[in-house]
Amino acid sequence: MPIRPEHRHFYPIDWPQLSAVIRFGRAGGRCEACGRPHGHVIVCLNEGTWYDAEAGGWRSGRGRLLRREPGVAALATVRLTIPILATCHREHDTSRNGDADLAAWCQRCHLIHDRPEHIRRRRLTYLRRRALGDLFLGPYPLS
Repeated sequence: MPIRPEHRHFYPIDWPQLSAVIRFGRAGGRCEACGRPHGHVIVCLNEGTWYDAEAGGWRSGRGRLLRREPGVAALATVRLTIPILATCHREHDTSRNGDADLAAWCQRCHLIHDRPEHIRRRRLTYLRRRALGDLFLGPYPLS
């Protein structure tokens, strides 16, 4: 997620360098949650299973090697994707930038981790828009 202007003062001035150290130094260019490599084209299935060319096998959405290959029906939903790593705050506290507070995650893992926060924000946005409608348009019809 891009840094919002009102939150920019929470991040240190050397955030780009710190982010690079976390993503490529500590994590070695791979997602710390599922192991997807940064910037490489990978084959994915709908449920998050992906093919790891280095290991020569399929991995689950959490990065574990699968014992059996996916069936033919699952392979019909194959798509190609390029994971991009981002440095993320584990506890959503942007003022804490220690090594243990940051993680290198791909877009998928980052969205999964942030899902409760996104649901909360979506609800607030919905309520805010509804309140504006009440304020300017009057009560909503009962139908």
